Amino acid sequence: MNFKDLSTKRYSVRSYSGEPVTEEQLQYILECARLAPSAVNLQPWKFYVMTSQQDRELLQQCYKRDWLSQAPLYILLTVQHDVEWVRRDGKRHGDIDIAIAAEHICLAAAEQGLGSCWVCNFDAQLCHQLLNLPETEEPVVLIPIGKPAAGLEPTEKKRKELSEIVIRR
Repeated sequence: MNFKDLSTKRYSVRSYSGEPVTEEQLQYILECARLAPSAVNLQPWKFYVMTSQQDRELLQQCYKRDWLSQAPLYILLTVQHDVEWVRRDGKRHGDIDIAIAAEHICLAAAEQGLGSCWVCNFDAQLCHQLLNLPETEEPVVLIPIGKPAAGLEPTEKKRKELSEIVIRR
């Protein structure tokens, strides 16, 4: 599958079959995330893989949506603020680095026939507390991963036309 096809295939899945993700699929997804580029190659991230019912229930407290509990695993991506690169003008790049890694995860999951969903609208402060994360580490993205529920198909993506977003100079 070429990259455009993969990008088209990936969509936000909010209904999962509950079927487990294989260890081989998980390792492939994590390896793809590990290979993501980051500013100055500092890789200021941690990927918390939550597969146990207990750990998944902790994260469900931080994002109370019924569909979330259907996914067999979650990957929580955190940025380490004491590791991230900071540009001379003070612009911190940890969130950018995490975004790249998160999309690598979502695309790798899609390539494996799995669904995923970016979740940023969760209670990061509660998540930080429940997981007892270091002070310098911030939870940024929660990604549920699993096989999409039967009958689920991607809808046509609503995207702006290139003429609306590309400026040639």
